[in-house]
Amino acid sequence: MLSHEPVVQSLGASATSVQRDHSGCRFCGSELDHVFLDLGLSPLANSYLKEEDLKGHEPKFPLRVFVCSDCFLVQLEEWESPENIFGDYAYFSSYSESWLRHAKTYVGAMIERFGIGPQSKVVEVASNDGYLLQYFVDRGVPVLGIEPARNVAMVARSRGIPTRADFFGEATARTLRREGLRANLLIGNNVLAHVPNLNDFVKGLKILLADRGVITMEFPHLMKLCAECQIDTIYHEHFSYFSFLTVEKIFAAHGLTLFDVEEVPTHGGSLRIFAQHDASGRQPISERVRELQEREIAAGFADLGGYLAFEERAMRTRQKLIEFLISAKQAGKRVVGYGAPAKGNTLLNYCGITPDLVEYTVDLSPHKQGRFLPGTHIPIFEPERINVTKPDYILILPWNLKDEIINQLSFARAWGAQFVVPIPEPQIIQ
Repeated sequence: MLSHEPVVQSLGASATSVQRDHSGCRFCGSELDHVFLDLGLSPLANSYLKEEDLKGHEPKFPLRVFVCSDCFLVQLEEWESPENIFGDYAYFSSYSESWLRHAKTYVGAMIERFGIGPQSKVVEVASNDGYLLQYFVDRGVPVLGIEPARNVAMVARSRGIPTRADFFGEATARTLRREGLRANLLIGNNVLAHVPNLNDFVKGLKILLADRGVITMEFPHLMKLCAECQIDTIYHEHFSYFSFLTVEKIFAAHGLTLFDVEEVPTHGGSLRIFAQHDASGRQPISERVRELQEREIAAGFADLGGYLAFEERAMRTRQKLIEFLISAKQAGKRVVGYGAPAKGNTLLNYCGITPDLVEYTVDLSPHKQGRFLPGTHIPIFEPERINVTKPDYILILPWNLKDEIINQLSFARAWGAQFVVPIPEPQIIQ
């Protein structure tokens, strides 16, 4: 039987400090001395393998997370360039029905709240396959998507969504502004965490935003990650992890005020922040801003000690999942996965899970079917395979979509299959 220890040994970083020549905090430049979490070596989470790749060398990189003792930005070292990660991308947003509903609801809310209409200009950074902008187009609103993955941008354009294949930052923003574009609504969903050069990115937002325009950004909330031990949201594509307190500092450093914040359920718990120019913005400051600041301070996010206690909890989460899967194996039960998300790859590699414990996984995306998960080499099939093999347990890897997935797989209850949510510890759903 294959080993069920972590895929590789930890790099040995202590929970308090490491000695390494760091380039410094990607926001404030301070030296990074404190480890938030060390997940060992791991492949890039979206580097899905073809069968012929299984015999070759598979690059793995340290997945070690630091916390800045000055600004409290939680961050990874940059081991691979965004160009190599996102140049040809396997994630297409439109394959999640719940995410599409989320996007459509957002569009309606922004149109109503800020008076977005045919006279407005809406720009989305990291617009993926046009999953969100399509709903503005349906309402007659001019849009532009900026998407670095050329294969994904091509899909968006084929659907009638004007899209530029480019990485966003100060240079791109200045080019667009020279062309006469100023955004009345500037959107970024799940992109802020993917940006290695935060200051360049936020400076670009400042440049492209119209004088009285509004920025909205969504990203996983660090407080939620810690509260529910969501270790699988950590992977190389996510360079940074944000509390509201820290993201407020970052935007303020570039002349942008956060005037409102919403807590949304996507990706296990995210923040949607609203920003405007310090000088020309006209939106009032919401009471929700002060209330969330106070909650984060009370939860320890303004104190280094609160961050350094996290790693021990992560190790318990890993151990409980390993114990569940080994117990199921010993009882003669078949376990398969549902989904092939990046977060699942972090979790499976951290736990050292291999096909002898999770036989295969399935995914709706044809771009992933027929491939293998990075690191663990678990095969990916179409969802119909579950009905053929009739497993005892279905491990839901994109657990943030568990309700949608359980509904899709309701037929599996006919033979007594049970669903398993792995975070923060295995939970069996009948």
